[in-house]
Amino acid sequence: MAKIKFVQYGCGKMAKYTIRYCIERGMECVGAFDIDESKFGTDAGEYAGVGKIGVKIETANQDMVARLKAIKPDVAIVTTMSLLADCEEPLMACATAGVNAITTCEEAFYPQNSNPNLFKKIDEMAKKTGCTITGAGYQDVFWGNLITTLAGVTHKITKIQGSSSYNVEDYGIALARAHGAGLNMQEFEREVAAADEISAEERQKIINSGEYKPSYMWNVNGWLAAKLGLTVTSQTQKCVPTTHDGDLKSSTLNMTIPSGMATGMSAVVTTTTKEGIVIESQCIGKVYGPEDFDKNEWTVCGEPNTTVTINRPNTVELTCATIVNRIPDLIAAKPGYITTDNFGICKYNENQKD
Repeated sequence: MAKIKFVQYGCGKMAKYTIRYCIERGMECVGAFDIDESKFGTDAGEYAGVGKIGVKIETANQDMVARLKAIKPDVAIVTTMSLLADCEEPLMACATAGVNAITTCEEAFYPQNSNPNLFKKIDEMAKKTGCTITGAGYQDVFWGNLITTLAGVTHKITKIQGSSSYNVEDYGIALARAHGAGLNMQEFEREVAAADEISAEERQKIINSGEYKPSYMWNVNGWLAAKLGLTVTSQTQKCVPTTHDGDLKSSTLNMTIPSGMATGMSAVVTTTTKEGIVIESQCIGKVYGPEDFDKNEWTVCGEPNTTVTINRPNTVELTCATIVNRIPDLIAAKPGYITTDNFGICKYNENQKD
């Protein structure tokens, strides 16, 4: 069988894993793109640590639709930004060219409840050209399928509580800034927290305008409700800054964050449903101090109560491995913007070929 051909769009920290994982799974890299001129001409295989493969990193500042049509990959892996609006250009290019695309963009996991108009725009184009677009990553399993699996062994559910922490240093400058890292308290209130100090009606207007900036759990709660067959009646979000007792060096921001300034944020999303089940999830993204580590903890409350705790998960590697393992599901899915609640459980695939 023929190898699956892929292109990498965005050659940052995550791409070093996605490129290597794909190649080690028997896939063929046929293109790599970025906006950083210092990377242009670099062999993508050498960049990912697997040796030369004869594919050089090119500029993403070109007619990507024409370039994708010329390359004809089976799938594009998009690892750039965290908001769907910031990924519109590459995702629409893929949809227009008829190329399946999977992205680590956190909002792309379930954008129906945060940017429905752009979701519809991409969905309609993908259906027209016969390709599939989706978002996946760490949340697909550790905030999604793991929780719905626990729900499947529960007699009665009253509430689902989740908390996950991660080091923004591991994901690049765009994510760190989206979490308010490096801002003083006044700046954090104005640029991050104020966005959620509004009524439900005001929030919906912003969502409809495409300018809402959800925390990661906003989309996760929507995914969980959809996967569990629940009807959402309300959803709120509150973001509060995290701080560190002492100055904290951030290599990603290229600065030392003074004591008392925001190192990141904690975002709590509360979702109520017609069925009476409440989903309350919290993500804590910040620049870590020496005592901090990643932690994922979820509790399905009811009969019986069940808690699962995972300390020190390798979130970057797990995100990238999930992306690669989801590629067969992506290729097999019907055309359109299809979120992974429609894909079934993420499976391990030793070799990925057509």
